[in-house]
Amino acid sequence: MSHVTIYQDNYADSTVISNRFIDEYMEDANDAQLKIYLYLIRMMSARLSTSISGIADMFNYTEKDVMRALKYWEKKRLLTLEYDDNKTVTGIHLMDFAQPVSAPAIAPVPSVSAAAAAPLASVVPISSKLNTEEDEDAYIKPNYTLDELKAFKSDEATSRLLFITEQYLKKTLSPSEVRTILFISDKLGFSEDLIDYLIQYCVDRDKKDLRYIEKVAISWAQQGITTPKQASRLAGKYDKIVYDIMKALGKNGTPTQTEASYITRWIKEYGFTADVIYTACERTVLATDKHRLEYADSILTSWYQAGVHHKSDIQLLDDHYHKTKPSRAASTNKFNQFKQNNYDFDVLEQELLSN
Repeated sequence: MSHVTIYQDNYADSTVISNRFIDEYMEDANDAQLKIYLYLIRMMSARLSTSISGIADMFNYTEKDVMRALKYWEKKRLLTLEYDDNKTVTGIHLMDFAQPVSAPAIAPVPSVSAAAAAPLASVVPISSKLNTEEDEDAYIKPNYTLDELKAFKSDEATSRLLFITEQYLKKTLSPSEVRTILFISDKLGFSEDLIDYLIQYCVDRDKKDLRYIEKVAISWAQQGITTPKQASRLAGKYDKIVYDIMKALGKNGTPTQTEASYITRWIKEYGFTADVIYTACERTVLATDKHRLEYADSILTSWYQAGVHHKSDIQLLDDHYHKTKPSRAASTNKFNQFKQNNYDFDVLEQELLSN
């Protein structure tokens, strides 16, 4: 008698999850991110197709909630999103955990079966276009109606949140300010706990203006912050002096990685004390309204190369420069009798850095 193969059509009874995912990624992810990632693994294992709208319906999320979660995992290099020419999602490629996190991976997620090794089926295109960058209106506050505002305030959790916010800010919120909280909750998708932490974070820095709080919220959303723990880690990345130096340059909010790298270099590599850096900031603010970090960096780099260690060295350097500064020669044009100036642009650049 011949052997009989027993099988089931397109069915997988188990879903394999990498231990690395459990050990390294679960802790920081929120519920939506975890649910959506696990759902993708399950669909891939069963070779089933899905769609952005299908995932949204599955978990009662909005399509933007789903895209926000997918982009979170894309930033973590656990998946890549594929788009057509119209910037519409057409596929999701789950990355290989065997590859280093910092390097792009190209192989499907390893598994114990051929079914689990198959790539996720194409994601069905959705009607609205979702760009590789955040939607242009993703961070624009809508003009909420009075009915929407009333419904928002009538929710028990919202009422509690608004009460806590008023306690932090020590004032009654205006309708405009309530709309800002609604925007942070509705449009940016912040949880009650994250909004609570956001308000505390800003108040602790003596920033009680809802417009400032809104800017911080948008900055966090752009960086994929979805939990208080993630926000705390971001805020703890930089010492207070970094924020003070940013403020001295006329910049508010959380520093970007590039901005912080400038300040870190001034402090750690150049070894400048705060008063030297603040002096450079003062000269920068007086000299320009644009590219202030780059301008301050040019000043501090020139001081570092000149051997400046203390604020007193700056005055010595300035005095020496003014004593040795070449005079500007003036000539008379014999044709039009107007005085002409012969500029030494290297001298002018040095003068700019010294004033």
